[in-house]
Amino acid sequence: MKQIGIMISKMILLRFLAILFGISLFVLTLEVVAYSKDVFEVGGSDSWFFAKYIFYRMPLTLATFLPMSFLLALLLSLTELSYRNELVAIWSSGISPLRLILILTPLALLVGLFHFALLDRAVPAAAPTLRTWAIADYEQKKIKIGDKDPIWLRSGDDIMQAKQASRDSRKLVELIIFKRGKDGILIEQVFAKSAERKGNVWTLHDVVTYTRANAKPVVAKTLAYSGNMRPAAAGSRSGDPEEMTLNDLNHFVKNNGFGIRPAYFYRTWMHKRFTPILISLVMLTMCLPLASGFRRGGGLGVLFAIGIGLGFLFFIFDGVSLSVGELGLAPPWMAAWTPVLVFGFLAVYLTLRTERV
Repeated sequence: MKQIGIMISKMILLRFLAILFGISLFVLTLEVVAYSKDVFEVGGSDSWFFAKYIFYRMPLTLATFLPMSFLLALLLSLTELSYRNELVAIWSSGISPLRLILILTPLALLVGLFHFALLDRAVPAAAPTLRTWAIADYEQKKIKIGDKDPIWLRSGDDIMQAKQASRDSRKLVELIIFKRGKDGILIEQVFAKSAERKGNVWTLHDVVTYTRANAKPVVAKTLAYSGNMRPAAAGSRSGDPEEMTLNDLNHFVKNNGFGIRPAYFYRTWMHKRFTPILISLVMLTMCLPLASGFRRGGGLGVLFAIGIGLGFLFFIFDGVSLSVGELGLAPPWMAAWTPVLVFGFLAVYLTLRTERV
């Protein structure tokens, strides 16, 4: 049984990698050709810039096509085994679809963890460089984002503006604090050349405070400010959740989205970030029971069509559910996990039905 598991895992893994990297390289090649003028303008005389551009674009492209590539690899492997009547031998040896699912579960989880690593580490790491190059869809993002863009944030009733922030968001330059009363009326303005965060307290330097009563401005070398003033990290100020790590998403949730989007929007994406770990397992659990119905190599086209149809249905449902969560029409956890749970229950039903038959 162990040898059968290793053999099928190798079949699926080799086809998965071939499909995933083949599709990704094809798509990126078309993109480079379509935006060759922009690539030449940015790369200049660097003969390796095309390769660099593909390298930085690869994580997001891989993450985009990974689920469908794994589904295709599963279906191709199962149809090949069915065509050669090897599935008949596997079922006849006493290995049920459920046992085969358990054998292949480590492979599915490994693929899921790879997907998670791409989304949470590789994509956010590549995003700042791509925004700097401003090629293709990143051209519009560069207009909105920059380390020197003004930053607006809020702490209670106070509103603040900073001209610039450090990459770790612990230092601010040219800060203005608009202190307001409960009725929203401006009470005083605090101007500071810089601010530095230590623990939960900000230390303002070279401070000038103006009050509403037009009293004489108060000048101070330093001033402590204990408000919850936490600007988004420089690499995440676009508020684009696809280019943010879990820590960035959590940072936005705790600070109500910094006024870019509501907190529930980022909370939905926090839940969504974990779902790829289980998506591959759900696909595996759906495909194997379906394959058990084609024991003699017949109807392989039907098996492939049903598998592809269920895959597309899942991705459509997943996209709609995510949009519902982004709009706040459903709780974040429900919007992120409902497609996985629904198709997971469907996979369990198919597996149990196959076991009874």
